Amino acid sequence: MHLSGEVYGLKKGTLYLGKIKDGRYSKLDSFAVKDNGKFELNSTEESGEMHFLSLDRQEDKTISFFGENSHITINSNLEKFVLQAKISGSKNHEKWRSYRKMNSKFQNQNLEILKANFEAQRDKNQKKIDSLSEKSAQWLRRKYLYTTNFAISNSGSEVAPYLALTALTDANIQLLDTIQKSMSDRVKKSVYGKELNAFLMKIKENEQD
Repeated sequence: MHLSGEVYGLKKGTLYLGKIKDGRYSKLDSFAVKDNGKFELNSTEESGEMHFLSLDRQEDKTISFFGENSHITINSNLEKFVLQAKISGSKNHEKWRSYRKMNSKFQNQNLEILKANFEAQRDKNQKKIDSLSEKSAQWLRRKYLYTTNFAISNSGSEVAPYLALTALTDANIQLLDTIQKSMSDRVKKSVYGKELNAFLMKIKENEQD
């Protein structure tokens, strides 16, 4: 993976490229910026995985993106490093961005339900509390089904097992099993594909105990 780009307004600093490996953050490469914000970073990847581009190791200056074996470009600015980041060159990232766009709508709906529930609790309106409890359950079912369908529709992308591992760990095992079976052979052999398979095996073993 070759990552290049520019952080407008950055005259001096260090950019770090990393990812989570075996449950821990692993630094893959770094680049010391001098005089201008242009940078280049490299990493050898087995498959598409979530990566992090951070400025001077600051948590609030860390861009998350789906890396893969390709030439990826990230352009941003110093003032709004994360919010203004423009990422191109990663097919996996495009799919992940598409999912996040819809997921943000689900999150807004959930915030509305939580706000209404708080008010109902304050007013001791049990009828409304019960109604909102059912509405919350329906919201969760819709979110799980949308995520599952999105993963199945993108079974040839590492985004499929990633979503199963990050957004559906509390869902019915049948949904996870359906995603795993729909994945292409290449994705099943990917880092997230193997992690999903191990996760499912562990659940099934626990159910048998």
